[in-house]
Formats: sequence, structure tokens, C-alpha cells
Amino acid sequence: MVILKSKKKVILSVILILIIINVVMIILSNTLIQVSRYKVKSDKIPSVFNGFKIVQVSDLHSKSFGKNNSNLIKKIEKEKPDIVVMTGDMINTKDDNFDVFLDFAGAISRKYDTYYIVGNHEQSLPKDKFSLLINRLEQADTKVLDNNFIKINKGNDSINLYGMWFNLRYYKDNNSNYAKDINFSEETMASILGSFNKNDYNILLTHNPLYFETYSNWGVDLTLTGHIHGGMIRLPFLGGLLSPERKFFPKYDFGKYELNNKVLIVNRGLGNGDFGIRLLNNPDISVITLSN
Repeated sequence: MVILKSKKKVILSVILILIIINVVMIILSNTLIQVSRYKVKSDKIPSVFNGFKIVQVSDLHSKSFGKNNSNLIKKIEKEKPDIVVMTGDMINTKDDNFDVFLDFAGAISRKYDTYYIVGNHEQSLPKDKFSLLINRLEQADTKVLDNNFIKINKGNDSINLYGMWFNLRYYKDNNSNYAKDINFSEETMASILGSFNKNDYNILLTHNPLYFETYSNWGVDLTLTGHIHGGMIRLPFLGGLLSPERKFFPKYDFGKYELNNKVLIVNRGLGNGDFGIRLLNNPDISVITLSN
């Protein structure tokens, strides 16, 4: 009897330790911001842009990291970026207000040139709420890119920064017979953004990484995206488990990908959206340093 009680105590102790470890892992996976660093080289990058640093944030989903997002802001400030880009889903469609994101965007835009594109959550807003959000961002001097581009000038040289969104039907939902076979083509992209100067260095901000082949074929040198949330649950050696479109092990879940000398960077995002929780998949900001 004494031996059985001792075994039960050992088993209960092991179970309790495993529970505590899992709870700690879940807390850290949802609160501890990690920095993913990338170096991107191209002969097309003007020498004056050597060392040019871009901080990318994505998929905040109105989440706060410390009071007024102070922890997130400190992470960004530590990197001393030249510009900050926000690649969509910074709010939730069901939000009653957008104060968390707008306060964060205002604080960042006062310190750095900040560029923003919408994601599927912003696109799904009612028209009045969408207009309110965009107006408030523009008032805060956050530059909203709406299927257009701007030139970022430095000295006598420049690079192009494009911002693109597309119809939600191109977000392939494997449970939808309507959407699953629709493809976003190079011709469709050209109809949205027009032509480009192939001699310039072209950066694209767009929310969904699914069409990397299309982006690179059109002529984008560097694409920055989010949307996938790193697959929410990351499995060792296998990667992200699930995309927002309910696709297991999405092709582009996190990190740097290359195709025909073109580069895609997929940010893991910061918030959770409709997924619930993250596991082995910390909130993420990307730091991209350009070099020729």
C-alpha cells in the first residue's frame, strides 16, 4: 500500500509539472515578442540604401503588449528603423472601437515614417467603420497605401514601396466551393497596380503570402506579408499547423523564401485573431536590413 501511494504521488507530481510547463509555454507563446532578422541583398538597391532598416509589424488584432502597447513600442524603438510598415489585420472586424491600434499607430507614426495596408479583417468592416479607421490613421500621419506606391527617397536615389490589397474571394477557403479554385493571376495584379520600372528596386506590402509566384513574376523584388500567424501552433521540424483558410501546413507560414532572385518574408504576427491561442509560436516583429 505504501508503495502504491508513493507511485501515485510520483505520477501526480509528474502530471502537475507537465501542466505547469504547458501553461508557462502557452503564456510565453502569446506574450513574449520575438524579433526575426533578415538581410536582403540586391544589385538593384542603391548604395545609399545600404543598411536601410525596415521594421514590419502585422496582425496585431487589437492586442496590447503592456500599457498602451509600451512593450511593443520599446521593441521597435530598440531597432532604430528607417521606416515601419504594417501589413494588415491590425484590428478585428468585430471590434467595438479601434483605440488600441490607433493609439499604437499614432505613437509609432510620430517617431518614424509609417506605412500601412489593410488585411482581410479591415476589408470586412462595414463601410462607415472602415472610413473611420482610415481617416483616423491619416490624421495620425500614418501613410495608407491603397493599391498604389510611393517613392522613398534618400539622397539622389529612391526605392519604390507598393501597397496592395485584393478581393477577399482570392483568400482561398478550402471549405468554400466558390473560392477554392480562384487564382490571383499576374494579369489581375497588373490591372490593380499597373506597370512598373524593372530597373527600380520594388518592395510590396500585401497581407496574404499565398501568391508569391504571382508577385515575383509581376516584378516585385521584396514582398512583406503576414496573415498566416505562423500557423498558430508550430510543430518541430514540420512548421506551422494551420492557415486562416483552414489549410494544414501552409506553404508560406513564416520566414524568408526565395524564387527567381525575388524574396518573400512572412511575419508571424502579434495577435491571435479568431484562432484563440498560439503554441511554440511567439508574437513576432520582422527587422529587414537592405544591402547591395
